[in-house]
Amino acid sequence: MRLLKPSALAVLLVAALTPQLAGTPASAGTPCGSDPAAHLGSVPTPEQFLGFPLGLGQQRVVTNTEIRGYLSAVDKASDRVTTGTMGTSVLGQPLDYAVVSGRRVTPRTLADIRDLRDPRRTGATRARRTAAGEPAIVWIAGNVHGGETSGADASLKTLYELAAGLSCAVRDRTDNLITVILPTQNPDGRDAARRQNEYGFDLNRDWFARTQPETDSKVDLLRRYPPQVFIDAHEMGGRQYFFPPNADPIHHEIADAPVDWINRIGAANKAGFGYNGACTETVTTECYFNYDTYDLFYMGYGDTVPAAGFGAAGMTYEKGSASAVQDRVQQQFNTQWATLGWAAANKREVLNGYYRIWADALAEGRAGALEPNEVVQPGNTVQFPVPNIKIKSYVLLPDRQLGDVRRLVERLRAMDVEVYEIKKPITVRDAHLFGGRSAKNVTVPAGAYWIPMAQPQKHWIQATLGEDPYVPFPYFYDVSSWSNPLLMGIDTLYTGDDLRPHAVRVKRIEGGATGRAPAKGSYSYPLDSASAAQLTFRLLGRGAAAVRDGDLIRVPAKAVSRDADRLARSLGVTLIPSRRPAAGTALVRPDVGLFRGAGITTTAGSYGEARYLLGSRWGLDLKPVTTADINDNTPAFTGRGVLLVPDGSNATGGLTAAGQANLRAWIARGNTYLGLRNEGTRLARAAGLTSTTEVAKPDDYLVIGSHLRVDVDHRSPIGAGRPAEDFEFNNDDPILTPSTTGVNALTYPSGDTFWHNGYTVGSDLLKGTAVVVDEPTGAGRAVLFAFNPLFRGYNESGQQLVANALLAPAGAGSALRATSPGPARAAAANLPAPANLGGEWRPARIQVAAADLARARAVVNRYTSTATASVIGGSAYFTIPNPDGLQPDEHPFLRDLVTELKAAGIPLRAVAG
Repeated sequence: MRLLKPSALAVLLVAALTPQLAGTPASAGTPCGSDPAAHLGSVPTPEQFLGFPLGLGQQRVVTNTEIRGYLSAVDKASDRVTTGTMGTSVLGQPLDYAVVSGRRVTPRTLADIRDLRDPRRTGATRARRTAAGEPAIVWIAGNVHGGETSGADASLKTLYELAAGLSCAVRDRTDNLITVILPTQNPDGRDAARRQNEYGFDLNRDWFARTQPETDSKVDLLRRYPPQVFIDAHEMGGRQYFFPPNADPIHHEIADAPVDWINRIGAANKAGFGYNGACTETVTTECYFNYDTYDLFYMGYGDTVPAAGFGAAGMTYEKGSASAVQDRVQQQFNTQWATLGWAAANKREVLNGYYRIWADALAEGRAGALEPNEVVQPGNTVQFPVPNIKIKSYVLLPDRQLGDVRRLVERLRAMDVEVYEIKKPITVRDAHLFGGRSAKNVTVPAGAYWIPMAQPQKHWIQATLGEDPYVPFPYFYDVSSWSNPLLMGIDTLYTGDDLRPHAVRVKRIEGGATGRAPAKGSYSYPLDSASAAQLTFRLLGRGAAAVRDGDLIRVPAKAVSRDADRLARSLGVTLIPSRRPAAGTALVRPDVGLFRGAGITTTAGSYGEARYLLGSRWGLDLKPVTTADINDNTPAFTGRGVLLVPDGSNATGGLTAAGQANLRAWIARGNTYLGLRNEGTRLARAAGLTSTTEVAKPDDYLVIGSHLRVDVDHRSPIGAGRPAEDFEFNNDDPILTPSTTGVNALTYPSGDTFWHNGYTVGSDLLKGTAVVVDEPTGAGRAVLFAFNPLFRGYNESGQQLVANALLAPAGAGSALRATSPGPARAAAANLPAPANLGGEWRPARIQVAAADLARARAVVNRYTSTATASVIGGSAYFTIPNPDGLQPDEHPFLRDLVTELKAAGIPLRAVAG
């Protein structure tokens, strides 16, 4: 167990000082003193600039314009502050930040701190000099969820104190630290008082994939100012405040030093939390808590990515939004100030430890050693250890999905991972192939990409490429798998062998035209990846007469302008020139209607994901189609060639009997229906578009965001370019029996090839069931996805299947042949009949011992009357409906319920929120 280390009491008390009022003006050269009220008069306070005091009598939220204006005003007034813009939001708002330090921050200073991340270049002696002479870097980032405003407001107060304060507490912070303040990470969401950004993405799940501009530019700035401490300031339900120590699980590849710093900063926050009215609210328990709710596991958070990718003490701070504004702002400021105090007091130790993180990672990579699983919560034990395996290299194979392979290489390089292209074939004696298989003497071809673990970013490589994250403890705040190769459909192997391939380091993305085609010639590329699909849609949008020639896309030479060539290169797609003209089956740019039925909003869930992927990335002109449009057969519906029904919670989409008949007739005329996950498949079943049925899930069934092997039936064009065996992502998706009237394009294997990673319970229920169904109706088709192929914009494997459905020839539905009864259908025949199917997102599930059923039920009943309970074997399972798809921190009572169960002495065997 990782334990807290005590910190000096004097340090904690200094850290807790909370200056409140502007004092007598003083020059910048005045020696520091003990008066926390002494400030430079030339620097405006937030109240002076805004016209109202932060958190005191505030009747409205500080606007994004006011935040940016205040950063600029402080920059002009204080020589301690420099501001910048790291990028823009989806709607084009600038993402401004401030850098505060009492010393001049030179390129050399930043280079010295960055070089601590590479012991091969720095060396121990230079590292010690840097630790002694240079400041540490602390980030304060707020408002990643748009409606959670107090962290941003508090950061303005922190900025003022650092920029204008004359006390020794301020000088300690400004002399020993470079503080990067990013008040709002989600300005579009702040304007709309909405958790998500404009495309409906939760930016606190986007960090490793960087699909959204707000995230991408932020991570680039992190590389410029690599943090040793990172605060991500949030709000949650209730009135309490959370700061670490975290709940279990913690990802095993987060090094020990950041976890130690996190826990010690937690102690500093406790020491500083009671000052200046921080705990004056009337609450039934302490006004802060630790070791609960917020884990450090999924690699998409604003704490895990700074921790695993940058070696920082990455921390989520959460303040209950039911508190008064003044309490929210004051408590966020107190934790920010205490954290800065701890970092300043321990700057030298932290920088020395920061160097050792990367030195240890380098040594572990050379040995092929993975970090072990550990827990931090008192009373917890490691239930699932990291297996005893060696991993010295990963290899991304180039046989398919080449554009996506190259995009993954760029994603790794953008986190300072060294990737090499193999130039001559090499034999791997002992290879482990993703999907739980091993092989001897595997020949890796030239063109494959080699990622050696013997490099400083070993922790990040394993955390994002690993076949399994090896959860230590069965508590899940989010998904249990995010393996990038599996998400992107990339054939990958790892090995403990010492590989010495003939390889060169990749310095830029490959792709684009390899030569010039004659004017009457063409360029070709395989439609083998989401990247190739994106290029195809973009070219069609430019009017290119693209055709399909077998497995290739051919484009007339004149359609490949310099811009088109640059686009192909940015997507990793190689264009092969040819003297042949572009002859083949003409491709048509799909005219997609995006269903906006009952309960679906434009900035949430897979509706927003579709707007982003199909609209922004692929450039398709999406038209909204409402329930009324289908019921009334209006041109807004009948004029479309494709209807995409996103995931949602309405089993019928609100369609009347007439609307369902209209939908069937529309498909029969040669159009395409695409239905995603719950609402997409249930609406299709209600409308009589499919012979699939849905299987009820037992109470002990859990699939917490895992990858599973699937079989691909190439009689449907949906599987074009995919291997016979593939992988797809399941996040507690509906279970569908195979169709008897269409092609089951993807199914879960029914035999011993069935495989999954992550955390599941009862997943054998999926054997032989359908993953993607291609159903003919007249000349058209209904394509049903049991999973969400657009999930968070990072499931490239699923995106390619959607592209295949969109690019299938019109009228092809009549050519589909129903699958004959076989092992898949036979395996599904004994599945339980569907019953009590709800339209909800993943419910919360709590597992306790069967002997504790009565006591646990008494606690649960105090919070909700909708929970169901069952006893299976020696365990009792409580299932709490979640019809609105709330995250655990948004849920009105889940966290308090779990806390009360623990307080009642009821051991929890598993929790999935």
